[in-house]
Amino acid sequence: MNYPQILENAKSKINKRCKVCRECNGIVCRGEVPGVGGKGSGEGFIRNWKKFNEIKINLDTIVPNKEIQTSIELFGISFKYPVFAAPIGAVGLNYSDDLDDYTYSQAVVGGCKKAGTLAFTGDGVKDEFFYRPLEVIEENEGWGIPTIKPWEKEEIMAKIKKAEAIGVPAIAMDIDAAGLVTLALLGKPVSTKSVEDLREIIESTKLPVILKGVMTASGALKALEAGAYGIVVSNHGGRVLDHTPATIEVLPEIVKEVKGQMKIFIDGGIRSGVDVFKALALGADAVLIGRPYAVMAYGGGADAVQLYTDKIGNELKETMIVTGCSSLQDINESCVFKI
Repeated sequence: MNYPQILENAKSKINKRCKVCRECNGIVCRGEVPGVGGKGSGEGFIRNWKKFNEIKINLDTIVPNKEIQTSIELFGISFKYPVFAAPIGAVGLNYSDDLDDYTYSQAVVGGCKKAGTLAFTGDGVKDEFFYRPLEVIEENEGWGIPTIKPWEKEEIMAKIKKAEAIGVPAIAMDIDAAGLVTLALLGKPVSTKSVEDLREIIESTKLPVILKGVMTASGALKALEAGAYGIVVSNHGGRVLDHTPATIEVLPEIVKEVKGQMKIFIDGGIRSGVDVFKALALGADAVLIGRPYAVMAYGGGADAVQLYTDKIGNELKETMIVTGCSSLQDINESCVFKI
């Protein structure tokens, strides 16, 4: 099984919702929610991709020859690459029923584990959208990060306790899901959360808590005030609000405010190891990738997920070689050229 074969196999399974475009840029699927597109005009998704492509790489090979190290330590664990699968829930609704949330999680959790990194798992209206992926994480000795939507506080805390019991390294909450159309359509109550709400949730557990869906420096400071271990700079793939800035556009301002005080992840439009490099150069600690991992899971299960993760990791390594960076710590803003 090779990468083109995986894409063709995925296309045969999910082409009613996702066309498996050569460039996963949100243009063909714009406005398709449920589905894989961005909300409304689709510009949130499209802009994420466009703005990553506007950043260029500064080549520099007049440097000492050193071994290239792509590893990163988070939560007291060393990972082979700073690349993680983003949480995707209700895959039957948004992709196809060839996989459900359990079998999808088997693919991304198992495949990422074999590649030396890990997957964030999803949540949704039905309890099974959270608890079946949690079963997969348990089957993999706690190797995964469950993501909880901003439900009522009691439900959030109950899900945290279940996650704690199986030994996960961290938990996440996609706070921007308060505006997710599919949840509103299905009548499940979600809501925005105050700093005080988030602090109470975070203090209820000893696990590191990552807040996903931060798009402003002021939002990052509020997450820091609430006690979050980290944030994901994310507009939910353009699915919660039309006409947002791209995540890579707002990253530098957020980095300026909170870098070194909390971990900064980013998602949205990252499609290659070169894009990973760009995100790190602008101050992110690590990245999450969503839709391409779903394509891999449908196209070839855990083996395809592993292959894709290694593909991204090797592209990152190749970019580091030709920019004179031997470790992730060497990557900085001088390595990129912004138009």
